This record gives sequence, structure tokens and C-alpha cells, in this order.
Amino acid sequence: MKTLKTNKHHRLALSAFFFLSGFCFSSWASRIPSIKLTFDMNEAELGSFLFILPVCSLIGLPISGWLISKYDSRYLLISGFLIYIFSLLGIGYASNIQSLTVVVCFFAFGLRAINISMNTQAIQLQKRYGRTINGSFHGIWSLGGLFGILFATSMIYFNITMFVHLAVVVVFALILSLTASSYLLKNDRETGGNKLRLGNPDKFIFYTGLVVFCAAVCEGGIYDWSSVYFREVVNAELFTLSYLVFMVAMTLSRFFTDALTNLLGMKKLFLISASVVVFGVLILILFPTFYPALVGFFITGLGVASIFPMSFSLASHSKKYAPGLAISIVGTYATVGVLLAPPFVGYVAHIFSLNLAFLIFVIAAFLLIVFSRKAYQQI
Repeated sequence: MKTLKTNKHHRLALSAFFFLSGFCFSSWASRIPSIKLTFDMNEAELGSFLFILPVCSLIGLPISGWLISKYDSRYLLISGFLIYIFSLLGIGYASNIQSLTVVVCFFAFGLRAINISMNTQAIQLQKRYGRTINGSFHGIWSLGGLFGILFATSMIYFNITMFVHLAVVVVFALILSLTASSYLLKNDRETGGNKLRLGNPDKFIFYTGLVVFCAAVCEGGIYDWSSVYFREVVNAELFTLSYLVFMVAMTLSRFFTDALTNLLGMKKLFLISASVVVFGVLILILFPTFYPALVGFFITGLGVASIFPMSFSLASHSKKYAPGLAISIVGTYATVGVLLAPPFVGYVAHIFSLNLAFLIFVIAAFLLIVFSRKAYQQI
């Protein structure tokens, strides 16, 4: 009974960090159109600016990978989260492109650190429960993102400055994270499988990583370009509405991920999820008007939702690496996908159109099916 109660405390504390991570990330994503306008960027320039994030995230790979293999994941989570939220405040304060670039680099590093450490905690806690619970954590992340975009929409509606908006977000995140940090899972470091071997790559982790990469291309691209699409393609004044609908769909879907995984199995659910993404994005491309676009974003959110939690759960079954290091490696693919897709979409949109640039997500969804089958062949 005591163990069960303790696990519930761990789960609640970790849920708080997943919630805050989504809340802060959606606060950043909702303000990208504001950043574009403030610094007078076109699509290609915005794409180049967003390219900073994957570069800085990759620089943090050896650091975060080493820390997760040497220490309990909670240390990386707490320190990474502090970097994450204070750099978010810096984004709102930045007055020129140089200072903005610096704080975005720290933001990318903090984001990578907390993604690895949160998912490591989730997988270890899932083992203690003896059943699939990882999907619910990602559902809570999406719920945080949903509340973040609702709050951002209200801030934009009342013409609250970006700095004041992000300052309120940071104060809230700091108070809640400090309260929850003492209840995080302790002593979760694995004693074996903590060495990264570059000479003989693990095909299972490689293909699982590519699955996550494709999912991240879709999810990351929608995060950063949905509001821009809704403002410039659909010509809607309340441009955050598209992101809000996307987050609502993801939130609803992720709370059913665990049940669907147990019912259908991950292999079949990967195929269904990718097919739903293709259908949703094609609606966006073919019918770029207000209501069809909202339907398209909703369907795309339903499809993308399950892929991340399933992939991290799949990676934890690696025979070569401990769960923390396996998630760190797969998380690298995810980070690159989330952060590389937006600038690439920007370049394609500048050459052709933003509407046609969304074909990138269709291609990524088809490749996801291929790579998921390859991953299962390695089991």
C-alpha cells in the first residue's frame, strides 16, 4: 500500500513537469508569428532563424546523454527545466536578433534535457506500475499545451505584450515545478547499458529513431507553422485557433493511447496513426479555408498523438542500451525532427507556397509506416 501511494506521488509530480513542458512550449509556439512580425522576417528568414534550435539541441546531445547515464534523471530534469523557463523569459525580453538567438539556443538545450529526463522517468515509473501509462503522460503534455495556447490566445486578444505574457508563464512554471521537484522518482539510474557505442549501431534503435523523426517532422511543423498558415493562407484574424484545435485533438487522443495500444498493438496503431495524419494534412492542402482547415488540423492532431509515446516505450525495450540512454538516442531523432522541419517548411514555402509546403508532412507520414515496419523486424 505504501509503495502504491509513493508511486502515485511520483506520477503526480512527473505529470506536473509534463504539463509545464507543454504549457511553456505552446507559449513559445504561439508567439512565433509575433516574433516574425516584430523582427520583420519573411518565411525564409523565419525558417533560417528556427534552424538555430536543432543545431543547439544537437550540441547538447553529448552533455545530456552523459548526464542521464551518470546521474538520476531528476537532476537533469530540474536543471534543464530551469534553463528552459528562464530562456523562455529571455525570448520575451530580447530586443534584437542577436540576443534572441542566444536565448533560443539555451531554450533548445533546456527542451532537449527535459524531454530525455521526463521520458526516462516515465518509462521507469511504467515498469513499477507493470502496465502501460506512458501515453497518459504525453496526454498531460498536450493538456499543458492546450492550456498554454488558450492563455496565449487571451493574451493576444487583449493586446498583452509578449514579455508580460511569457513572464506570467515563467512565474507559474517556477512555482509549480519547485513544488513538484521533491516528489520525482529517485535512484532510477541503470547500472548497465550506459555506454554509447558508435562503431556498431543498433538497427532497432536506428529505425525506431527514424519513426520518431517522421512523427516529429509532422508535429514540430504543425506547432510552428499552424498559426502562420491560419493567418496568411486562411486569412483568419485569430490565428492561434488552428494551433488550439490541433492541441485539443492531440490531448483527447493521447489519453486513449494506452488503451488503444493494449487493444490493437503498437504495430497496427503506427499504421493507423500515419494514415490519419495523411488524411488530415491533405484536407489542409486541398481545402485551405476556415472550417475545412480546422477539421484538417483536428484530424492531424488525432493521428500524430500516439506516435511519440509509443516510440519511447518501444525504445525502452532495446537490448543494447539502458532505457535512459535509449530514450536519449531516440530523443535526438525527435529533437532534430521537431526543430528541423519548421525551417525546411519555411524554405519550401518561400519558393512555392506555405500550402504546398505542407506536402512535407504527407511524405513524412508515409515514411513513418515504412520505418515502423523495419523497427519491428529487428525485434
